Amino acid sequence: MIDHAGLSVSDVARSKAFYHAALAPLGYAVLMEFEQFAGFGVAPKPDFWIGQGSPNQPRVHIAFRADSRAIVDAFHRAAVAAGGRDNGPPGLRPHYHDNYYGAFVLDPDGHNIEAVCHLPA
Repeated sequence: MIDHAGLSVSDVARSKAFYHAALAPLGYAVLMEFEQFAGFGVAPKPDFWIGQGSPNQPRVHIAFRADSRAIVDAFHRAAVAAGGRDNGPPGLRPHYHDNYYGAFVLDPDGHNIEAVCHLPA
């Protein structure tokens, strides 16, 4: 079981604003902050961290589990509205499995961020 994951970003304030908006449909919020770090999660514990630094090379792919396809759709809308670049609109990805419904966006540093629901419609 993974306890937490994180990535380096070029501008913590910009990325914090992006992730705050993009992850809100998933129930995520900023739960901890330090000088150059922010931890997001569903209370009570952050499980996704961003920190000031040189963006990871190669860029990272992180997928967040969503409880419904509507939440995947909301994630994609929120992420694009917050400045993310579309990297795959919401939809079925049957090459993974029959019920794989995901959406992909590139964050401000080009990391591939996904929301995915594995449940049938």
